[in-house]
Amino acid sequence: MGRVVEMPLWALIVLVAFAAVTFASHFLFPSVRWFFRRRLERVVAQINTRLERPIEPFRLARRHDMIQRLCYDPEVLRAVSAHARKEGIPESVAFEHARRYAREIVPSFSASLYFGVATRVAKLLGQSLYRVRLEHLDADALRAISPEATVVFVMNHRSNMDYVLVTWLAADRSALSYAVGEWAQVWPLSAMIRATGAYFIRRRNQGELYRRVLARYVGMATDGGVTQAIFPEGGLSLDGGLQPPRKGLLRYIVEERSPGARDVVFVPVALNYDRVFEDRLLVAAGQSGERRFPARIPAIVRFVLRQVRLWLAGREHRHGHAAVHFGAPLSLEAFRQSHPEAGIAGLAGELMARIGRSMPVLPVPLVARALIAAGGARERAALATDLAAMIAALPGANACLPQGDCREAAQAGLRMLCARGLVAQERGQVRIVPGQEEMVAFYARSIAHLFADAAENS
Repeated sequence: MGRVVEMPLWALIVLVAFAAVTFASHFLFPSVRWFFRRRLERVVAQINTRLERPIEPFRLARRHDMIQRLCYDPEVLRAVSAHARKEGIPESVAFEHARRYAREIVPSFSASLYFGVATRVAKLLGQSLYRVRLEHLDADALRAISPEATVVFVMNHRSNMDYVLVTWLAADRSALSYAVGEWAQVWPLSAMIRATGAYFIRRRNQGELYRRVLARYVGMATDGGVTQAIFPEGGLSLDGGLQPPRKGLLRYIVEERSPGARDVVFVPVALNYDRVFEDRLLVAAGQSGERRFPARIPAIVRFVLRQVRLWLAGREHRHGHAAVHFGAPLSLEAFRQSHPEAGIAGLAGELMARIGRSMPVLPVPLVARALIAAGGARERAALATDLAAMIAALPGANACLPQGDCREAAQAGLRMLCARGLVAQERGQVRIVPGQEEMVAFYARSIAHLFADAAENS
C-alpha cells in the first residue's frame, strides 16, 4: 500500500482533471446552481412587484426541461414517426432532428439581463436616436385586460428598431417574447437574444417536422401565459407601406392552444419613423425583388461609434421622431363569437386594420406625401397649408407633430429630407432630387392607407 507508483506526467494531468470534473459535478455545481437559483427567484419576485403582468412560471423553467417537454410532446412524437416513415430513416434519427430544432427554438430567459440590461439599453438607444412619442389610443381597454389572459402585441414591421422601442415602452407591463429570424443567429448576438426570451424561427424551412416543433412551442408558450410580440407581415416592409399579413405564427397562437385554455388578447401596435435606418437597403431590395440583403456590420459599428462620439461631445444628434401607438385590444374569444366564420384570415385582416388605423402621422411622411401629391415640387411657403389640409382629413389622435403645429412639422420634415439628400430647396421652391423619388415614396406610403380610408368614408 505504501509503494510509490510512477506514471507519465500527461497521465497524471488527465487523472487530476477527471477528478476535478467529478468533484465539481457532484459537489460544487449543485451548490452553485442552488445559490444562483435562489438569487434568481428573489430578483424575479422583486421585478414582479412593479409589472402589470408578472413574469410567468413557464418562462422561468429550466431550458433543458423545456426542451425535453417539447421533444416528448405527443404531437411532436407523432410528427417524428411521420418524418421517419417519409424519409426512410430510423425514428431515433428523426427524434434527434426534432431535438435539434427544439434546442434552436427554445429560449433561455434571464430576468436580470432583460430588465437590468436589455430594457435600459433599449431606452438609451431610443432616446438618443429619436424624439420618441408614445400614445395609448384606448388606455382604459388596455388596463381592463384580464390578468388571466395571454397578451400578444401585434405590430407592423418598419425597422429593426421596432424591437428596441417596444421592449423599452412595454417594460412596465411585462417581458416580451419575440420571434426572430435567421439574421439574429450570429455569435455572440444569438446568446444575448435568446437570454432575453426571444425564440429563433427559420423563415425558409418548410419541413413538416420543424413546423410541428415550432407550432407546439408557440402553443405551450400561449397556454403558459407568455406575453408575446409578433409581426404579422413576416418581415420588414420593403416599400414603406403596410404589407398583407402572413398567418403562420398567428395560426399557431390560435390553433395550438389546449381546449379550454385561457383567452388570448391581441394588442395592435403601430410604429412609424421620420427616419428608418435601413431605408436604402429596403428600397433596393424591393426594386430587385430579393428580400435577402446583407447586415452591414462595419457600417452599423461606424454609425454607433459616431453616435457615441456626438453624445460624449455634447452634440447629441437625433433622427427626427419615432412614434408608437397602442391601439384597441381584441379578445380572441370575443372575435370568434362575433365573427364565427372569419377564421385565421379574418382575424389577421382585422388586426392589420387596427394597426393601420392607429398608424402615427409624422413630419417626414407628411412632407413626402405633400411633395408627391404636388408632382415632385412645391413652394416652401405652401407646405404648411398642405400639411394642415391633410391633418384635417385624419383622426386627431394619429398626428404626432412638433408642438402640434403644421408649420413646425413642415420645417422639421424638410430638414430631415434635405439632410438625407432626398429633397433640395432653391429660390423658395422645394423639389424631390432626381433619382430619389422612390426613397421619398417609401416614407409617404407609411401613411397612405389613412388617406385612402378617409376618402372612402367621406
